Amino acid sequence: MIFELCARFGFTGALARAAERAWERVGTLEYPAQRTVAFNVLQAFLDEGIAESDFAGSSGYGYDDAARGAYESLLRRIFGAERALARITIASGTHAIALAIRACMPRGGTLLAIAGRPYDTLRNAIYDAPDALAVTGGFAYREIALRPDGTIDSEAVERELRAVECGAIFVQRSRGYATRPSLSIAELERAFAAVRAVRDDLPILVDNCYGELVEEREPTHVGADLAMGSLIKNLGGSLAPTGGYCAGRADLVERVASTLYAPGLGDALGPTLGFGKAFIQGLFQAPSAVEASLRTLDFAAALFLELGYRVDPMPGARRTDIVQAIALGSRERVLQFARGLQSVLPINARFRPEPGAVPGYRDPVVMSGGAFVSGATIELSCDAPLREPYELYLQGGVNAIHGYLGALAAARATLE
Repeated sequence: MIFELCARFGFTGALARAAERAWERVGTLEYPAQRTVAFNVLQAFLDEGIAESDFAGSSGYGYDDAARGAYESLLRRIFGAERALARITIASGTHAIALAIRACMPRGGTLLAIAGRPYDTLRNAIYDAPDALAVTGGFAYREIALRPDGTIDSEAVERELRAVECGAIFVQRSRGYATRPSLSIAELERAFAAVRAVRDDLPILVDNCYGELVEEREPTHVGADLAMGSLIKNLGGSLAPTGGYCAGRADLVERVASTLYAPGLGDALGPTLGFGKAFIQGLFQAPSAVEASLRTLDFAAALFLELGYRVDPMPGARRTDIVQAIALGSRERVLQFARGLQSVLPINARFRPEPGAVPGYRDPVVMSGGAFVSGATIELSCDAPLREPYELYLQGGVNAIHGYLGALAAARATLE
């Protein structure tokens, strides 16, 4: 396949040879976790008994929206949660996370982040901006750095819990766009047990963005009280047009709903505006989309490793999200990568990415994005804040062959 791609699209010389070596390394990889995930999603659909009538949506207040009810019930089953809230009025993963923190944090308490410093947009939302959650919500914020090996420092967590009046625990599961490793479900399970050994009453809130359906279990299966994220990432299967979700404990989901709408209204309103079928079908296709993304990222990791760049995760390593970090080492190489990738995206391939200001980031950011759903990171894209150490983050890829082409085009532009 890679030989044919190189011949068809003109990749020759050292790049073609590197691509063939990369393919030898990852072309036969299997993804057993994705089989389990696919079985789980199929089981949820069969247990729910989805009918064509469940696609019926609503407008206005959205009372008794059949599509919304069916979709949230599917999510509840997949997450092993008591309840799920998924709405088009939640605009992003950051929005969902901010809602959860606002709903769950008591005034005067401390939000304890146990997975290190959050990525830019989330840090801005929690404590860095003048109108940040910690300011408007009247709570303190503390964080515990990850260990040098990238794991959660459970001993430091236990010490901090005994020393500080915590109101909630926060965990960022994915690396996002930061030079840190993503966290596995097994690592989260170990850390949650350490928290519960000291305080079993604290809500544990997990930013689940980029991680949904990558492993066999979700954070809510191992002790998280709420998992939050975007519907135009993994769960959307490239079909969901917008939206965000929270899933977990019923009382906490109710608090989030009341924060999103108004006290007393709960989750009784919220129209799907005719998009219910797209959400439900996108969820059905999500396991395949996630597996294609993992195949794309493994090939990209192997290719850039062959070309002499540092990558994380390594090709073939067990993954916990759909983000591949590639350390390119210079501003110009980052820009060239983004422009090479853009040149083969299905939408806006003739555009030329340029760095610019992005809400929530202090540094200029360059992005490649030619998605059918704007900003859908389950579709092939990349982002990079232009700062040291000039690490770029490749995401998604719902069509693996297109993902391989994207990696090759980005590599050629970077070499040039």
